Amino acid sequence: MSRAEPEDPRAARTRARLRAALLEECAERPLEEVGVAALVRRAGVGRATFYVHYPDLEALAVDACADVVREAVEALHAWQGRPDPVRAPAALAGFFASLTPHTQLYRTLLAPGGGGPLGRVLHRDLRAYSLRERERAGAADAPLVASAVAATFAGVLADWLHGDLGGTPAEIADQVWQLLVALHASR
Repeated sequence: MSRAEPEDPRAARTRARLRAALLEECAERPLEEVGVAALVRRAGVGRATFYVHYPDLEALAVDACADVVREAVEALHAWQGRPDPVRAPAALAGFFASLTPHTQLYRTLLAPGGGGPLGRVLHRDLRAYSLRERERAGAADAPLVASAVAATFAGVLADWLHGDLGGTPAEIADQVWQLLVALHASR
């Protein structure tokens, strides 16, 4: 079994600067209006350096938003003992509330219904986590339920961000939580 090579700290710092610059740019304008020239100027790196790390702005945007995926997975599993079937963990409501500063960017990367480049990452990571947990618990139909959980969460999140579902962050957190608890209980 081979171990992953440690990441070059300079490369990690450069990617962090590019991600931060993109989020700053997207706070001022939609992703479609962000140019590589303005982005690298803000990040303080050269254009060639950008292309060493990312093939295009969308790849950078997905990387910059990847923390959202991690936070979503953590928020969905931020309970201990028996989950309350009605009230979502506080971390889940906090997760939904944290999306506000970059809603437009998330809308660009997460299509209605849960598709798009960020939706694919969210679905993949959430499904893998759910599958691992269900298999560890010996739950029936682990792959089926893991897929349903991932698709439900990604779809509800995307539709809420796009305005197809109403509700405050706390309300949508409780609603999606109830759906997910029902999915886990159904099998």
